[in-house]
Amino acid sequence: MQDTPRPHGKLIEVELDETIGRATPDIEHERAVAIFDLIEENRFDPAGAPEGAEFKLRLSLADKRLVFDIRDAAGAPVVTHILSLTPFRRVIKDYFLICDSYYEAIRSATPSQIEAIDMGRRGIHNDGSQTLMDRLKGKIGVDLDTARRLFTLICVLHWRS
Repeated sequence: MQDTPRPHGKLIEVELDETIGRATPDIEHERAVAIFDLIEENRFDPAGAPEGAEFKLRLSLADKRLVFDIRDAAGAPVVTHILSLTPFRRVIKDYFLICDSYYEAIRSATPSQIEAIDMGRRGIHNDGSQTLMDRLKGKIGVDLDTARRLFTLICVLHWRS
């Protein structure tokens, strides 16, 4: 007899609080794309929440911390988690640097050089995603793909004009 897979929770809405601030139209577009990708496919299981539940997530910033305000589908509060952004500073900085290198390489480098830079970029992105999974452990269950999408959103929140 096979085990029946446990239904996973899912984000159905992600909102950025006004504390995140407004950005240039290009950055706002990237934020919208990151949110769309996250909602399209995710696994989101706050500790103690019912199996297979749907959630709304509101992200805000407070004292250089990222606030996860999690609500059920009807909007009732479920839990709030506050994560320090300090453990992400270095990996976000490295990610931005390698992204700059990647976009510069697209203009002038050979395909093999571009591929090598892109592999490094994906590696740093995976490191940030793993850091996020580690920071959420015991609070919110996410799979690697969801952690990657959340990390992308965290990075987009740091982009400057």
